[in-house]
Formats: sequence, C-alpha cells, structure tokens
Amino acid sequence: MEPNSGKIEMRTLSSCLSKLKEDGYIENFMVNEYGLRALDSEKYYTPAEIKVNNFFRFEGESDPGDSSILYSIETNDGIKGTLSDAFGAYGDEHVMQFMTSVEEIMKKNLPKPGITESANL
Repeated sequence: MEPNSGKIEMRTLSSCLSKLKEDGYIENFMVNEYGLRALDSEKYYTPAEIKVNNFFRFEGESDPGDSSILYSIETNDGIKGTLSDAFGAYGDEHVMQFMTSVEEIMKKNLPKPGITESANL
C-alpha cells in the first residue's frame, strides 16, 4: 500500500470494512443485553475481555444525521472483528452502554503520569 492511500480507501463504510477484513478483522460482532456476541462462533464477551483498536465515523452525504460508527475490535482470545452502529440519537442503546463500559475500563488501565511500573512495587 502506498502512503496516504488509506485516506481514499477509508472514506466509506464499505471500503473501510473491506480494508479491515484484509487486515484480519473477519468476525462480525453485535451487542445485546448479554454482551458482545461473535456471530460466527456465538461466543459472548464482556467489556473487560475486548480492546477497541480503532473506530471510524461516517456521515451521510445528504443528511448529517445519517451517521454511523465502525469499531475494529480484538478479544482477549485473539478474535478480530468489527461492530457497526448508528451514531448519535439513532444508536442502539445496548451498543452505547457496552462501548461506554469498554471506554471506562480502557481509561482505568492507562498508566498514571509520572508513575512507572517499578514505582508500583
């Protein structure tokens, strides 16, 4: 891939999904009241068992309210896949709650400024 070619490839949801599949994000995820479900394996994951490697937001060309978000996710057992949802007011409540929990966990796991691993001994 040539430098900056990703900018053109990643402008649409479908082109972004294609690129992520090339990069190994082949599982399709959905969220329900039980957690994040891998559709192919039918496994469930909690917010603590996943990492969001990246996310992409898209707005509709004719309607800015027609927005979506795509997450590239990796589970603690090595499964890589994607989760998409409407963004904003039309987003799925289960997805929003789940991703908020993931974000809170990721923030808690960030190293504290000025503290090194050896200082925690």
